[in-house]
Amino acid sequence: MASVIEGIKNMALGTPVHVCEVQGDDAGQGTEQAPYKTVAKALEHPSVGEGNIVVRKSTEEGYQPIAKTALKKAQKLFEANQKKAQKLAAAAADSAAAEEKKLEEAKKIVITEDASLPAAKKIRIRDGEKHRGERVKVSGWLHRHRSQGKDLMFLVLRDGTGYLQCVLNGKLCQTYDAITLIRESTVTVYGVLQVVPEGKKAPGGHELKVDYWEIIGKAPGGTEAFDNKFNTETSPDILLDQRHLVIRGETASNVLKMRALVLKAFREYFDSRQVTEVTPPLMVQTQVEGGSTLFEFNYYGESAYLTQSSQLYLETCLASLGDVYCMAESFRAEKSHTRRHLSEFTHIEGELAFIDFEDLLTFLEDMIVTVMERVTSDPLGAEILKELNPNFVAPKKPFRRMAYSDAIKWLNDHGIKKDVLDADGTKIGEADYEFGEDIPEAPERKMTDAIGEPILLCKFPAEIKSFYMKRCGDDRRLTESVDVLMPNVGEIVGGSMRITDLAELAAGFEREGIDGKPYYWYTDQRKYGTCEHGGFGLGLERFLAWLLNRYTVREVCLYPRFMGRCQP
Repeated sequence: MASVIEGIKNMALGTPVHVCEVQGDDAGQGTEQAPYKTVAKALEHPSVGEGNIVVRKSTEEGYQPIAKTALKKAQKLFEANQKKAQKLAAAAADSAAAEEKKLEEAKKIVITEDASLPAAKKIRIRDGEKHRGERVKVSGWLHRHRSQGKDLMFLVLRDGTGYLQCVLNGKLCQTYDAITLIRESTVTVYGVLQVVPEGKKAPGGHELKVDYWEIIGKAPGGTEAFDNKFNTETSPDILLDQRHLVIRGETASNVLKMRALVLKAFREYFDSRQVTEVTPPLMVQTQVEGGSTLFEFNYYGESAYLTQSSQLYLETCLASLGDVYCMAESFRAEKSHTRRHLSEFTHIEGELAFIDFEDLLTFLEDMIVTVMERVTSDPLGAEILKELNPNFVAPKKPFRRMAYSDAIKWLNDHGIKKDVLDADGTKIGEADYEFGEDIPEAPERKMTDAIGEPILLCKFPAEIKSFYMKRCGDDRRLTESVDVLMPNVGEIVGGSMRITDLAELAAGFEREGIDGKPYYWYTDQRKYGTCEHGGFGLGLERFLAWLLNRYTVREVCLYPRFMGRCQP
């Protein structure tokens, strides 16, 4: 240090070390372009002993050699920092040595299962209540853990069926595996299930007093530790990259459990109404909802598509199976990043024979209400709903019926305008909505949220609906169509009566510019014994987003697929 100061005092030749007290940064390089902020940092520069330190106190003045008093002050601070750093390094070294010694001692501790104890019965966590007071064996993932002194440790295990608190005492929590235990490691624990003491809480109301345990698969620590993969501030893209780990969290796993319960409830509903499940193809050569959203692929040298909807195939089953439904994936190549759009979604679709439009509306509201009754009466469903959407109010029959024309009037009466754009797409004004226009998502949601109850929005103009929708007998401009709208999410169901007349269906194809020849198998349903029939498609993800009050449908998928995302 003395030689450094002496070199500065003598203003020895060499590269100057620059310090700018107004614009410098101690993460800089000490050059004129990247000066340090403090003299203390400059004293650490490797060439300071060969040159000098120059200081700038304002941007108006140039760099000047450091004053002697400032140099002495910086030297004292530098030496103090050096001593502090040495002490910290020594303390860290001592701590590391102590930790190493602790680990070496822990490796000497060996635990074995007490052969005199009753044989442990292997159970899943969900069955714990039935085995209280018994010695059991449970395997699972370490969801969280904490130590209380050297002789007490609490583990919470997860096996997909529930959570279990485990208590380890004495040597059980002093082994090398116990000291180095990391979240998401897999373990097997043995012990007796006991009701938690009064005033204490634990999942299921009991805890496992562990008498032996073993590690099955240890998770990594350090930068690879589970807790370092993401947190509450992590960006959505990273969370999607790590989706395989995110779903281990309580919220994500509860959403997926609710998804399974809802699918089960729909199947039970259809079964109770004698509606038969079918499994239609997902690779097709016809469109349903418009060619602009088709995913095309090469099918043995021919053009084929991922299905947009299974509706047309369901219609072909009516004559042989009666009322039918399916739960299958549908695909839409929509270049949209809205919170309710996906490129792949689970489509619950049904087709019903010998019904009229009012029958269809009644079926839809009955289906939704009954499914919700089944979900809320299920103990797990009720628990998840209370956790994720405690203010949820189940819908009741009858739903509000609202005509499309009344919706246009409602928007205009409430000052909800459409944007008027010029040829370049620049907004130049606003205007009322007019009959014949499609109602976009945003105003539709504003209306639904303001009304605050389920809406059966009915009878849309034929020009904005699909080629297969039946026109109204009393107004040929309109179709017997319906969208089910729910607060906070908007449309969750689209349905209609289907055209029954072969000539009218052919006109629908012509209107949409579709070649009807590849649809011979579909049009034959009108040729070989037509009937009044209707159907619907319900987007499961939108239904779940409404039910669980999720901001986006991406949160209710196992691995969401949308524009720009097809992994993991």
